[in-house]
Amino acid sequence: MRQTKIVATISDLRCDVEFVRSLHQAGMNVARMNTAHISTETGKMMVDNIRKVSEKIAIIVDTKGPEIRTCSVQNELAVSEGEDIAFSFSPLTFDMKNVCVSYEGFVENLEVGNKILIDDGDIAVTVKEKHDDYLVCRVENDGTIKKKKSINVPGVEIKLPSLSDRDVEFIHFAIENDLDFIAHSFVRNKEDVLEVQKILDEHNSKIKIIAKIENLEGVENIDEILEYAYGIMVARGDLGIELPEESIPPVQRNLVRRAIFHQKPVIVATQMLHTMIEHPRPTRAEVSDVASAIYMGTDAIMLSGETAYGKYPVEAVKVMHNIASKVEPDRDRRELMTPLKNDIPAYLAQSAIRAARELKPDAIVTSTTTGKTGRYLAAYRSFFPVYVMCHSRRVVREMALSFGIHPIYLEIKKNKMKIQKAAITSLVEKGVIELDDLVIYVGGRFGEDAGASFIEISSADRLCVKPKEN
Repeated sequence: MRQTKIVATISDLRCDVEFVRSLHQAGMNVARMNTAHISTETGKMMVDNIRKVSEKIAIIVDTKGPEIRTCSVQNELAVSEGEDIAFSFSPLTFDMKNVCVSYEGFVENLEVGNKILIDDGDIAVTVKEKHDDYLVCRVENDGTIKKKKSINVPGVEIKLPSLSDRDVEFIHFAIENDLDFIAHSFVRNKEDVLEVQKILDEHNSKIKIIAKIENLEGVENIDEILEYAYGIMVARGDLGIELPEESIPPVQRNLVRRAIFHQKPVIVATQMLHTMIEHPRPTRAEVSDVASAIYMGTDAIMLSGETAYGKYPVEAVKVMHNIASKVEPDRDRRELMTPLKNDIPAYLAQSAIRAARELKPDAIVTSTTTGKTGRYLAAYRSFFPVYVMCHSRRVVREMALSFGIHPIYLEIKKNKMKIQKAAITSLVEKGVIELDDLVIYVGGRFGEDAGASFIEISSADRLCVKPKEN
């Protein structure tokens, strides 16, 4: 059973029910909606179609975050290496080629010598002169600057507000439609996470925040970000522009490690199977890239353009599924780390995985109201199936992002059966486990929300309600 989860991006131009179903059947666990390219009206249609396919598919809505772009009124501007051009917030009146930017404080934040990258780094310029309301920059390579293209300034702290009006609009959209995750772009510090959380709290929303790490500030502040976010996304597109190319592999490895240490989900994203946008098969390098992320221990791997507008979306999901299924059994057994916090459920999860390494059970099982024990079990990267019996359909979807977790909804029936017996009985009745299977059960005796408090190891027939004989 595949343990690494697959996130697939869906666009409003291709999101009919049959298409979403084909992605789900190929192995998609989580559907991502990129707000940069949709409206709230088309977003609602996408949500409805995803939910018609399966109530187990989690939905991530991706905000744009604090970014800078060339203006929407920017005319196409052909530039040549060595040429001087001006950057400003408002159009200039004197005769020089002028790039208009979307952020008013852009000129103030930059200094002579800073490098500016445009359109995902396709064009680079270097600041030569700084004036009150414009910069004079030297063009480093030929190209054409177009409107609404990304602008990155590596190594420079830009004091942008965390949320744009469009971000706030889509956060409210996510709340109104009871979505599962908000992936907030360009998170720089804990304050960026808390800005989103404040809106969620004002509406008593249970939506979880995934912090997208896309710049040097986010990398440097990863521990404080992980303290407040539900999980992180290693968004290698902008990260690869903000940092030197050779820095990306060690940064990715460190971010995955820190997320696991904090017992939070981590997604590795961007250009994983980029060739499959146009071609039916990936390159060998892309296969190795996906495998490398899995060997690192990531919870999830993500497809962007491959499924949003590529020619071979279903095939791309199948390729990811096949790579993960082949690579996962070959993972190294990592040392079981000491839990980060003095938390009983975390220690029990660690003990359950340690016992599993020795006893080789057929299943590890837990019951959860909040999903916390399930996330702890995921952090220790079990080689054995982990079944999380969730008492909330929302938690079932949240678990769709955690490594090795197979979430199943289990309704709580008061005074009918102990949760432990109900969980194991349900798995036996579904044919997931057999009566003579060895099971490690992590449970709690002090109420639904008190967390795990014990481990029980036994054959399933001793833990469940035995079927009555005729």
